[in-house]
Amino acid sequence: MNCDNDEAKALADGVTARGGQVEDALVILCPPTTALSTVNGSIANSNIELGGQNMFWEESGAYTGEVSAQMLLSCGCTRVIIGHSERRARFGNPDPEDVEDLNAIFGDTDATVNRKVVAALAAGLKPIICCGELLAERQDGNTDEVVAAQVKAALEGVTADDAENIIIAYEPVWAIGTGEVCEADEADRVCGMVRATVAEVFSQDIADNMQVLYGGSVKPANVEGLMEKENIDGGLVGGASLEAASFGALIEAAAASAK
Repeated sequence: MNCDNDEAKALADGVTARGGQVEDALVILCPPTTALSTVNGSIANSNIELGGQNMFWEESGAYTGEVSAQMLLSCGCTRVIIGHSERRARFGNPDPEDVEDLNAIFGDTDATVNRKVVAALAAGLKPIICCGELLAERQDGNTDEVVAAQVKAALEGVTADDAENIIIAYEPVWAIGTGEVCEADEADRVCGMVRATVAEVFSQDIADNMQVLYGGSVKPANVEGLMEKENIDGGLVGGASLEAASFGALIEAAAASAK
């Protein structure tokens, strides 16, 4: 939840000027819903794609405040983030009286993530599915179990053909917005486990060709070490995307790693 329309245009213009014509990296901007059409105008003559930050699974109806796949498509979106950790109900017991307990408000579950994924694919949007463990789950040695279960649940009912349009992002919750980053070797290991889970659900060929991203305090200082790993195809970028210079540096690093 950053940038009004004027700020979003300025940022998108800056990112487009820095990395809008890069051919060796897929760049997707996912601004707030209110800025989607504005940003779409800024990237119109570039190689950058547009994505939503979230969506609901119904086409229309009495769901005040929600956004449908069709609405995202009408703004120029080709992608949509689904199941971001900030929207998942996974932080203990949510307190509905505590307005700071965001998961008492948003409350995505594995089941609702799956419904959104299926609806997005049916509408022609390409989902970026997020998965990741809490600090307590990592400390208990349950990282692989938790992440694999999220991936399997998200892909329930998805066809092999549709799988080609999916990106999966591993984002350890404890490394998001904290300045902490999962060590590159461990991030690569978990991303490899994600890929193995996709192979289990579909096939090794589909798993090998699926893009798997790492998200969690990705920034210019650490991106090269992450991008050189075998199982990490890119980054799901948070704070570093709020400045054109830092995001541009990430785009250039991604392009360089692809050569």
